[in-house]
Parts: sequence; C-alpha cells; structure tokens
Amino acid sequence: MYILKTSASFDSAHFLSGYNGKCANIHGHHWVIEVKAAGESLNQNGTKRGMLIDFGDMKQEVRNLADSFDHTLIYENHSLKETTLNALKDENFKLICVPFRPTAENFAKYFFDCFKEKSLPVFSVAVYETPENCAVYEESAEGAE
Repeated sequence: MYILKTSASFDSAHFLSGYNGKCANIHGHHWVIEVKAAGESLNQNGTKRGMLIDFGDMKQEVRNLADSFDHTLIYENHSLKETTLNALKDENFKLICVPFRPTAENFAKYFFDCFKEKSLPVFSVAVYETPENCAVYEESAEGAE
C-alpha cells in the first residue's frame, strides 16, 4: 500500500461546555492536522502517472481547511448564551459553530469526513492539540475501498 502524508496547522480557541476542569474555560491551541492518504495502486496515465495523488492537490486541501479555522473561536452549537454570541459578533470576532463538542477526537473524525467529501483517498487524520497529544481517526477495513 502507498501512503502519503502531509500536515497543516492553525491557531484557534475553544472551550468544552459542561466539562469539569480547566478546559471549560476559553483557551487556545496551535492545532496540527496530519493527513495520510493511502491506496494500492498509482495512476498509470496522464500528468499524475506514478502518483497516488498529486502532493500539491493534497497539501492545498489540507491547507485550505486549516486556514478556514485559523484565528477563530470554535464553539459547540448551543453552548454560548445568545447575548454572549451577539456581543462576540458585534465585536467582529471570527466564530465557528460546530455541531459537536470541539475535542481533538471529534475534529479528527470531522476533518476525515471533510477530506472524504473532497474525494481524497484519506486513510487517517491525526489532530494535535499539543506537540505531545493527538487524536487519530482511521478508516476501518470495512470503510476502505
């Protein structure tokens, strides 16, 4: 099996609503998204002959996703009071609402699904909150094509 790997990073803040600990407070991370694409065969024709996927295409998709989250406050839907949300919007803060608790585990699956929707042959996505701590979502054997 051929495996390609690339990564991109972004800085953002989040908090874990309902969590009993310091992560209940707004805090920031230098997140790193590490993506692995995999396949059994390489392209046989055209400009991408001998490639699983063009690294430039893969890197661009990962970079675009990371850039869309850069310097934002990521929050779970319904986790902020409407008055708080309106005040943040009035200040023109860049906010991203997600339908899940913004944990590294949930981001790994969310980013994995984003890349699948773009038809990338993604096999694995690791999301680092810190240089030492990451969550990984990998495609199961049943989900592999």
